[in-house]
Amino acid sequence: MIFYHLIEGANFSDERGGLNFFNDFDMSEIVRMYEISPSDTDTIRGWQAHKKEKKWFYCNSGSFVMNLIKIDDFSSPSQTIVSERLVLEARNPSVLEISGGYATAFKALTEDSKLIVFSDFSLEESKNDDFRFAPEFWSAEW
Repeated sequence: MIFYHLIEGANFSDERGGLNFFNDFDMSEIVRMYEISPSDTDTIRGWQAHKKEKKWFYCNSGSFVMNLIKIDDFSSPSQTIVSERLVLEARNPSVLEISGGYATAFKALTEDSKLIVFSDFSLEESKNDDFRFAPEFWSAEW
């Protein structure tokens, strides 16, 4: 069973400028959003996991490498799980949808990168469904 989905976007430009659009992105489940602006391209954010919370990630500036781990056991996860690596780039618009059950870790690949995150949980609900692991807990290709 796949617990993540990449929603492809598209872009359009003419003499007035450009726009990115995501006609297949259903936002009806979203209750909050925030933007992450890393201070450098060395820092890894993660691992952070949720049993139930669903999140969507959109890179609106620069690029990010995203690593995903499907958690096998939240009380004692295996450290030998192989991560799934994806790259999100502003120039190739897409939204990464991740269902509960995954841990994510990511880092900016370029300066001035920005990542918008959407969630189907309120901040209080998210705090009660939050599992964190050190960046070195699982190996990943950065």
